[in-house]
Amino acid sequence: MSENCIFCGIVAGTIPSTQVASDDRAIAFMDINPATRGHLLVIPRTHSTDLREASAEDLTAATLLAQSLVGRVIERLDADGANLLSCIGADAWQSVFHTHLHVIPRYKDDPLQLPWHPTAGDLEEINATAAKLT
Repeated sequence: MSENCIFCGIVAGTIPSTQVASDDRAIAFMDINPATRGHLLVIPRTHSTDLREASAEDLTAATLLAQSLVGRVIERLDADGANLLSCIGADAWQSVFHTHLHVIPRYKDDPLQLPWHPTAGDLEEINATAAKLT
């Protein structure tokens, strides 16, 4: 546990949250700054800065909990879909440095948009980048 981490405080019960699901490795609670109705955060109980540091067991538990919650928001909130988002680093919009997944219900007329505009890439550059990753 990190003593200055708000999510560790939620796990410890010293910071209030509206929890909707939990197990021995992960908990899920309502985001207090929701992008859409039903926006949830799923976190491992054990502190790690982001998914690169999270143990395989914690990441698996959080992902499986998020999977079940995606089904719930679609069925119980009549969402038309959902986004599952993990931000890694301040430049990628991470604001709380404890591994977490956003479950964001999507509705046909909600105002959210992709943060980028999909355009065709340069195939040579794509292949060169892929070569660096293999």
